[in-house]
Amino acid sequence: MAATGRTSCLSTCTGSSLLLPNLGGIVRVLFPMKSDLLELIRVELRSRLERLAKAAMDAHAAATDPGSKAESKYDTRSLEESYLATGQARQVRELADTLRIFETLRTIDFSNRDEIGSGALVEVERGAERLFFLLVPAAGGLEVFHEGKEITLLSPESPLYQALVGKKAGDTLDAPPFRVRGVS
Repeated sequence: MAATGRTSCLSTCTGSSLLLPNLGGIVRVLFPMKSDLLELIRVELRSRLERLAKAAMDAHAAATDPGSKAESKYDTRSLEESYLATGQARQVRELADTLRIFETLRTIDFSNRDEIGSGALVEVERGAERLFFLLVPAAGGLEVFHEGKEITLLSPESPLYQALVGKKAGDTLDAPPFRVRGVS
């Protein structure tokens, strides 16, 4: 265990919750295999990139196809296909950049005593409902399922990301009305 008080998990960890000693206390680790969660995100981003790249190539082929040449001055099909191809090519570049970020991203272990920051996996409760968020540098809004739980990725542009940063387990938010249940 690191002297910082943050927890770490050995390769023998399994399950969705594990108790580990933490220099004078017990810390509930929400997802001991957070590196598996990051790999799941990478797989999802690669899959989306592959599908989007194919759609962008198809849109480019349609835009440059001789059969889509305007038949009159009012025929905008080719122009519309060109706009679509340009937009999809931009999305491919953005998603490729996001994937590059996640290819180099490493997990950081947090404890319930630590302030929430980038890399934290946060469990919040709203009434009886439990929600899970992973604070990451990109891909905000992406939802993945890991160990039976839906986890929503939050990026720094998100107001919720900004509201969670600096909070600790037990803290509350007014808008939305959440209580931070755990940090990992």
